[in-house]
Amino acid sequence: MEQERFEQVILPLRKKLALFSQSFLLNPEDVEDVIQEVMLKLWLMRKELDAYRNVQALSVEITKNLCLNRIKVLQRKTENVEIFPFESEIPPPDALLEQKDDVLHVMKIIDRLPELQQTILRMRHIEGLEIEEIASITGSKPESIRMNLSRARKKVKEMFLKIQGR
Repeated sequence: MEQERFEQVILPLRKKLALFSQSFLLNPEDVEDVIQEVMLKLWLMRKELDAYRNVQALSVEITKNLCLNRIKVLQRKTENVEIFPFESEIPPPDALLEQKDDVLHVMKIIDRLPELQQTILRMRHIEGLEIEEIASITGSKPESIRMNLSRARKKVKEMFLKIQGR
């Protein structure tokens, strides 16, 4: 599917997909994130889209799966929230600031990775998806996902250590 056709067929589905995802997700930011991810996936699949009989059904299915994955991630985050019962367990402010700086550096490094590696790394480590889930969403083989994930991690580590002067 060429860019013009993609813009004619896929982009008008955005509003419908957003309304559909609102039935799963309460947070408008989560809805927007899911829709952006759907559009990215469809764009990456654009050469294969003509092989599908119903692209709208495909886009709804992708949206549903991403919404369900988002819900799973949100549930995991709420289950893993640690409550500090004693004040002594709370890290000192300078340590928190240093952690925040490190996270910002890592996020900037991730932004410089190739788009596929960025997407896979975020799906695995930010959204908490399993390799098989990522493979099924992206239409790739698990081995390919593992390889790209490994390369992305290695590059992030190298660049982070370089920034840290190690």
